[in-house]
Amino acid sequence: MLEALKSLFENNAISEEIRADIQKAWDTQIAENKLNVTAELREEFAQKYEHDKATMVEAIDKMVTEKLSEEISEFAEDRKQLAEARAKYAVAMRENADLLKGFVFEQLKKEVGELHEDQKTMSDKFGKLEEFVVEALAKEIAEFHEDKKDLAETKVKLVREAKEHLAKVRKTFVEKSAKIVSEGVSKNLNKEITQLKEDIDSARRNDFGRKIFETFAGEYANSYLNEKSETAKLMKVVDVKDKAVAEAKAEVEEVKKIVESKDAEISKISDAAKRKEVMHELTGPLSKDQREIMVDLLENVQTDGLQKAFDKYIPAVIDGKTPAKKKATLTESEAKAITGNKESQVSRVSQETNDNIISIQKLAGLK
Repeated sequence: MLEALKSLFENNAISEEIRADIQKAWDTQIAENKLNVTAELREEFAQKYEHDKATMVEAIDKMVTEKLSEEISEFAEDRKQLAEARAKYAVAMRENADLLKGFVFEQLKKEVGELHEDQKTMSDKFGKLEEFVVEALAKEIAEFHEDKKDLAETKVKLVREAKEHLAKVRKTFVEKSAKIVSEGVSKNLNKEITQLKEDIDSARRNDFGRKIFETFAGEYANSYLNEKSETAKLMKVVDVKDKAVAEAKAEVEEVKKIVESKDAEISKISDAAKRKEVMHELTGPLSKDQREIMVDLLENVQTDGLQKAFDKYIPAVIDGKTPAKKKATLTESEAKAITGNKESQVSRVSQETNDNIISIQKLAGLK
């Protein structure tokens, strides 16, 4: 039939309208056939899907059921074995618990006993060590105090011996030097007095000539060198003013120096007075020899450390081989008397020196 229709279309035996109708009917039939075939295929595929689905579900259900049954049976078996193992473990623990408890208690008792023994031993050792340390420390401290005391006594002894030796050397030196000075002074004094007389005569002649020259120079200046110009007067005024300014500056500088020196002197006097007061309080109860030794020992000590050094040296000074004397506190009048004695000696020497100078001046013919 298709071949017949094809030949009709090729030979143009059919008109265009018929051809169009045929084509339209053909297309419509093809579309209906496609729809029918599609519906049949869909229904067939749906049935096949449902069948395959049911088959697959049944197979999977069967497989899962079989596997699950196997796993459940294995799990039940394992659970049963675990219960049996727990029961056996509980029975074994009940049987061995007493043995384990006894073993643990025995070991613990043994360890605690050893610990107590070790603690007791360590306590004894620490006690012995502490006794040894205390004894050694006490011995060292005693030796240190003895060494310190010996050092202080040795220092006092050296100072005392040095003082005695110095006194001997000083006495010998004074005797020798006094003899030598006396001879030298006696020998040179006559020579100097003779020379002084000659110098006095020369000075008298020079003084007389100087007076004559000054009188002549003054008269000459008044007669021939009378300066009357205004410039000279102004220059004199300027010189006088410059001289006054210079003198004022010099006086200011001198006043500053005097103030500074006075401040330093006041500070030194204050420190010396404080040190003297402290030394007087400390050495007042001592005898003369002990006081001299203590003063020598405290000579290079700062004022603030006098009390500490005094406490350090006082046992050795008191225990030294010095003549025992009555300890008494010096009063202010006695201190002044001692100091005044020195001042009176100095003033006496000064007076004798002045008398000797006056005698020399009288011998030289001077008033």
